[in-house]
Amino acid sequence: MIYPITVYGDPVLRKVTTDIDKNYEGLKKLVEDMFETMHNADGVGMAAPQIGLTERIFVVDLAPLGDDEPSLKDFKKAFINAHIIERSGEKVLMDEGCLSIPGLREDVFRFSTIRIKYFDENWVEYDEVYSGFPARVLQHEYDHLDGIMFVDYCTPLKKRLLKGKLIDISKGNITTSYRIKVPRS
Repeated sequence: MIYPITVYGDPVLRKVTTDIDKNYEGLKKLVEDMFETMHNADGVGMAAPQIGLTERIFVVDLAPLGDDEPSLKDFKKAFINAHIIERSGEKVLMDEGCLSIPGLREDVFRFSTIRIKYFDENWVEYDEVYSGFPARVLQHEYDHLDGIMFVDYCTPLKKRLLKGKLIDISKGNITTSYRIKVPRS
């Protein structure tokens, strides 16, 4: 099932998500639906709040980038109850976008390396270290679990300059190739 993507301005995007337990009904189907929704929107990552949910889940699929970066060709994972336990290395500046803030891209500093603990959809536990682009994507999606969006990293001046565009997004005054859910007024 392809969900509409919740856009900037919806309060669910600012909520801190909650861990789930092994008895969470329909987890595998939810993960499949999140991947399908993300792929439909041409994204590489998506967190549960982006489809209106407050569960601590996100999915990432970097495999489409495998032609340019062979190490990514098998990188398709679900992250359940994810917790970054260490950030290290230099802070690297790179352009980011977000399915919940369509049409807007900004430079964001992120740590080059992270250590993250999580479960997959089969409740296998992982404690892994990621660097480079995967670390950036994981930090972006992880931020969604804590109610943080990439525009929060912009300078106060930049935020003022973006205000009109963000208001337009929150009102649905945008064109996307995927269905969106606009906040209620």
